[in-house]
Amino acid sequence: MKTLSVDLFGRAYPIHIGSGLMQDFSLIKPHLQGQQVMIVSNDKVAPLYLSSLKKTLMNGQLDVHECILPDGEVHKNFFSYQRIVDALVEARFERRSTVIALGGGVIGDLTGFAAATFLRGVSFIQIPTTLLSQVDSSVGGKTGINHDLGKNLIGAFHQPRLVLADTDTLTTLPDREYRAGLAEVIKYGFIRDVTFMSWLEEHTLQLNQRDPAILTEAIYRSCQNKAQVVAEDEYETTGIRALLNFGHTFGHAIETGMGYGTWLHGEAVAAGMLIASALSQRLGLISSSDLQRVINLSQALQLPHLAPDLGVDRYLSLMSSDKKVEAGKIRYVVLKSLGQAMLCQDIPEDIIRQLLSRGSSPFIGSATQLPV
Repeated sequence: MKTLSVDLFGRAYPIHIGSGLMQDFSLIKPHLQGQQVMIVSNDKVAPLYLSSLKKTLMNGQLDVHECILPDGEVHKNFFSYQRIVDALVEARFERRSTVIALGGGVIGDLTGFAAATFLRGVSFIQIPTTLLSQVDSSVGGKTGINHDLGKNLIGAFHQPRLVLADTDTLTTLPDREYRAGLAEVIKYGFIRDVTFMSWLEEHTLQLNQRDPAILTEAIYRSCQNKAQVVAEDEYETTGIRALLNFGHTFGHAIETGMGYGTWLHGEAVAAGMLIASALSQRLGLISSSDLQRVINLSQALQLPHLAPDLGVDRYLSLMSSDKKVEAGKIRYVVLKSLGQAMLCQDIPEDIIRQLLSRGSSPFIGSATQLPV
């Protein structure tokens, strides 16, 4: 097991990474509040891991309840949020209780938002079961739900008391979801850790084969980068944390424009990072060889290399709802160099239009382009 800490002002919480962690009650017990526990999961993850987790918790003499939601990004909405809150109310949960998210990023975001708002805030624990959620969404306290007009437009900052990344769950992860998680892994190399990027370039074969030791190290170093950023800018007020959204402005537009769930989050981010890297090169910030390194690493891990052709105006409309918009202007995360990102606005619209036009961009596919 590898452990690191997310250190915030006056408080901290651990991230444990390793095999068989869900069966270790001693890791969970110190972070529980009260005797009531609600496990929130979905109908794909629950049949695999709910029974094991419930057994671990019930051996600790806890009052364990469950709320099982349908799987998929399309269900990250008000209705699912209400189902969690209804389950908490019906079970007469009190403020001294704990909600556990057992699943991927959708379950983590939904559960965290419910925990943030139920009785004005109860404790919650993240047990992420996908690579993407283990390296990104479970760490940092961003919770929320989607709106028809954009991703994650409704939510709250609510930090977990514990993140338990049991790598055994990755053995059952479908290949498509595994690769979507790799997109968030390589992101850390692109935006703040070029040494990690070089390490990833050296270990693409092992990552493709899901080598346990290499995968554990990749998760640890990803979480280490994320934890450092969150510690510096917990509530995204200084702009530092916004840099973690490299590729997300374009990626969120893809997810929303194609219909939630058509593209997985990591798939859309992978395509978005290529567009954002091309933008960085067009602005003279990185060289063509730097851009090629980004492309090569993405392709070596078999990530999507073409974004769908939504139409330039549709892209711009969707991106105008991005959370980084300020004073009506879209702020883009670009690469100042490999391993260093920055926020940039006032980019000439004709450059953006060229990047999003199928006729002039090598990263835009057909109108119905699917992640391949």
